[in-house]
Amino acid sequence: MERIILYYSDGGKTKVVAETLALNLRCDICQIRDMKKRGGFRNLFGSSIDAFRESKTEIYPPTLDLEEYDTVYIGTPTWINNPTPAIITLIDSVDLRGKDIVLFTTSTNSDGESALEKMEMKVRARGARVVQQFNVKTKDKNDAKLQKDTERLFKSLDLELY
Repeated sequence: MERIILYYSDGGKTKVVAETLALNLRCDICQIRDMKKRGGFRNLFGSSIDAFRESKTEIYPPTLDLEEYDTVYIGTPTWINNPTPAIITLIDSVDLRGKDIVLFTTSTNSDGESALEKMEMKVRARGARVVQQFNVKTKDKNDAKLQKDTERLFKSLDLELY
């Protein structure tokens, strides 16, 4: 079974979760980059609006061939209860037919449920099957605490099965 983790990380917390998962799963990993400037107060406001509207954005890499993978993990921070524009663009641009999908979000205050529901709806519409989904709370956690929490989730959810 071949697996890959695809993720977008703005502040680095989602990256810690994705890299911890990749280490435990011993699988491939690919960071999706948003080519639009998202930093700073003014850009943060615009980014929130883009997430709310589920706007598309230019991403790198612009295309991905997932043919060799059976299971695809997709992770994103939660922006105003939505997945990021980079992840919306990714999901809408790759062939997910017949894939098993594990979705994950990171968030400071919310449980990520709304973002997970939106991602699930999109990947199902693209012919994939969601086999697991979860949220990792990041508020007031350093990287070491995030790694421990992710490893705990990895074990409790039996993620190595997927």
